[in-house]
Amino acid sequence: MNFDAWEPVYERILADFGFDRSADERARDDLAALAEPFDESRLRVVEGASVAVVGAAPSLPDEVDRAADADYVFAASTAADVLRDHGVGVDLMVTDLDKNPETARELTRQGTPVAAHAHGDNRPAIREWVPRFDSEHVLATTQAAPVGPVVDYGGFTDGDRAAFLADEFGARELRFAGWQFDDPTVDEMKAKKLAWAARLLAWLERRRGERFSVLDGRRSSLESPPSVDSLLESEADDENQQ
Repeated sequence: MNFDAWEPVYERILADFGFDRSADERARDDLAALAEPFDESRLRVVEGASVAVVGAAPSLPDEVDRAADADYVFAASTAADVLRDHGVGVDLMVTDLDKNPETARELTRQGTPVAAHAHGDNRPAIREWVPRFDSEHVLATTQAAPVGPVVDYGGFTDGDRAAFLADEFGARELRFAGWQFDDPTVDEMKAKKLAWAARLLAWLERRRGERFSVLDGRRSSLESPPSVDSLLESEADDENQQ
């Protein structure tokens, strides 16, 4: 996904949460100053393959076999720790450095790619941790416009961003484990982020022409406003009327 397609959705997310775009851009620039261009051909190995997109919901320990059955594993944040504890290898860790940056550091030093993400409120973590990673194995990402070595292929939370990355690199099938959109253990902000993750996955599955099992039972609600498609259609109508 290119940034032109992603930007209208990003602007809706900023408006819904009241986030400051310039803060995202400052974090992105911090990351750009520390990162090096990543050899994306390394992730092209997933082209035509199945990729497990693994979230860090409390249900994950009971679902690790689902991840292990996929050809490749993209793990969000602390899901990487759970998988490794159960003997399941991780092919890409996706993180905004807010929970287990030491795992990201270890993985890069072992030669495993880590998608390290910049957003408005993680600048201290970027400055502290990214220099401690093996830069050869860091894919730098942003939700704002891409700059230098920092890319944006869509996605908002670590989990749905992992799905967008798998799509970008040509995965044939996305399989989901460790996802719980109605997780009662999370706070109000996280619950709102999970709601957006569901909308974004619904948008991605329609773009791919695929049915994600993780959305079964909730698809009808995601096809109604405020779905991503409806938001984009509304924006297009507004522009046409100007």
